[in-house]
Amino acid sequence: MKQSKTDKPADQLLEGIHFYFNKDGQMVFTEKYHLEKGCCCGLGCLHCPYKYENVPEPKRTELLKQLHEKENP
Repeated sequence: MKQSKTDKPADQLLEGIHFYFNKDGQMVFTEKYHLEKGCCCGLGCLHCPYKYENVPEPKRTELLKQLHEKENP
């Protein structure tokens, strides 16, 4: 697996900056976290700033379509 630029230990992540908890109680990483990480992990994260470049098809195409529809209602 590609080494990311910044591997922050969990105790250095700040809630509201690097992550938040959604209504289901799941931790969601922010765009800032992903930018500091430095690469797409390929899991299809909600706030991926890398246009899902490492997400396998057909999931990548589906995610990009959803992103386009959200940005262009």
